[in-house]
Amino acid sequence: MSLKKLNTVLATAVVLFTLYLGLSFVLPLETSFPGLPNWPSGDSGFPVVKGSREIAMGLAMGILLVTGHRRALGWVLLMVAVAPFGDMVNVLAHHGSTAAAFGIHGLTSALIAVTGLLTLRETSKARKAQETATPAPAAQPA
Repeated sequence: MSLKKLNTVLATAVVLFTLYLGLSFVLPLETSFPGLPNWPSGDSGFPVVKGSREIAMGLAMGILLVTGHRRALGWVLLMVAVAPFGDMVNVLAHHGSTAAAFGIHGLTSALIAVTGLLTLRETSKARKAQETATPAPAAQPA
């Protein structure tokens, strides 16, 4: 499997999961917040804020993936990896489950960051190949 196909599969999985997660917080499907010992109540606004954040990130990544802006997608994936890392820190800071913090949020952050780095590597190789294939323009006499 080529690096581009692998990156596309990984990025698609990240986008779909992010959108699913966002919708599950906004729509009243379930009220579980992995890792937090004291779950916020349904009327606290926490689920809507968290869900809106996830949906916005999923849409941004999805649009870049669909339109073929792969280098920008790589950078956005790296940026998005900060959100689950922040969730991990939040769970740990509020004395939540260490296993959930590292196992859910930490691994999610690492997977998204690796996907972003692989996408940037892919686009870097493609850019270098394009530069070597395109001859430099000849100098114009003055």
